Amino acid sequence: MKYVEAFINAIAGTLDWTWRSIIFDVSWYNNYFWGLILISLMAWGLELLFPWRKNQSIFRKDFWLDAFYMFFNFFIFAIVISGVYSILELWFGSFGLSVKSFAILDISSMPMWIQLVIFFLVLDLVQWFTHVLLHRFNFLWRFHKVHHSVKEMGFAAHLRYHWMENILYKPLKIFGVMLLGGFEPEQAYIVHFAAIAIGHLNHSNIKLSYGPLKYIFNNPVMHLYHHAYALPKDRFYGVNFGISLSLWDYIFKTNYVPEDSGKIELGYEGDNKMPKGFFKQLFYGFRKDD
Repeated sequence: MKYVEAFINAIAGTLDWTWRSIIFDVSWYNNYFWGLILISLMAWGLELLFPWRKNQSIFRKDFWLDAFYMFFNFFIFAIVISGVYSILELWFGSFGLSVKSFAILDISSMPMWIQLVIFFLVLDLVQWFTHVLLHRFNFLWRFHKVHHSVKEMGFAAHLRYHWMENILYKPLKIFGVMLLGGFEPEQAYIVHFAAIAIGHLNHSNIKLSYGPLKYIFNNPVMHLYHHAYALPKDRFYGVNFGISLSLWDYIFKTNYVPEDSGKIELGYEGDNKMPKGFFKQLFYGFRKDD
């Protein structure tokens, strides 16, 4: 009974938080609903003012599908899945395990800026590793194909991904927090908003490479090649797996940027089999022939 109660309470709490965000009843720095909208409008504005691929339409191919995915994955699915993770938390607790059970570093006594940097680095490395797994294992790749079915790149493609990816990403991100003793810096909203902004820019139709900083931060030029239809023969599983940082790709030798014209075909072999509508894509990937 306690599991059912935890499930219902978690969903109700997340739903309440989302609604209060919509009506501006939460602090601005915790308002991810309007924060997502503001960042999206800024990224779209940059696309309109400084388009990299000038022949790409303002409302590019699948623009509205990707826009719907943004809100589904960032809010609707988060409401549903919150109950599941609440049950898992109780289940681990029944074995005497907590978020502090796997701690390898306590950052709570460090200066705030160091806390934020470590928090950002740990979470981004975990996400880079998770992203590699999505490409390496066929079962996971079948779901990740939804994201790679994008044929024209734009900011909203950032959050176009199959809901099953959250099943893998979120537990591993939680594990990253557990390595820090379950501690999330008081000003972690800075990291979360930065990650959203960087992800939007990486998928946007603007040409940014950041000069020497391209070896640290992921960018639209680098990430476009992650979505390239034609991959190098020795990089069958993919290239440029960085989420916010390109640093990991340069460290682990998965970087690849042969040129920067932006005029490359996107997708993957067989992407014409991907269902066009959102609801059909919800159930995509569960069959071996997907």
